[in-house]
Amino acid sequence: MNNYELMVIFTPVLSEEDFKSVQKKYESFITENGGTVVNSNPWGLKSLAYPIQKKTTGIYWVLEYTSAAELNEKLKIQLLRDEQVMRHMVTKLDKYAVDYNAHKKTGLPFKNQKAAEV
Repeated sequence: MNNYELMVIFTPVLSEEDFKSVQKKYESFITENGGTVVNSNPWGLKSLAYPIQKKTTGIYWVLEYTSAAELNEKLKIQLLRDEQVMRHMVTKLDKYAVDYNAHKKTGLPFKNQKAAEV
């Protein structure tokens, strides 16, 4: 099992209920195919660096999960078929990124970070 992070930019015309249902859809897709969801972090509506499909804003969502490598291809197909998804990116996390995310969630200082800096 590998650790991955999925970042998705959804179209800004989604309602709050639609956004939550899409999140649940992809979380359940991962769990049904043998993966586990570690953390879900909806960022909300943000400005884009450049227009995508003539839109200047998008709804961002970051999902951290663990799964086998084969799941990513199935997930990619689902994301490309979804008209609500403007962009997506899956990143494989190394052990340092997993450790960083775990410390970030708890709010504790890192090994190489002084407690006064926090």
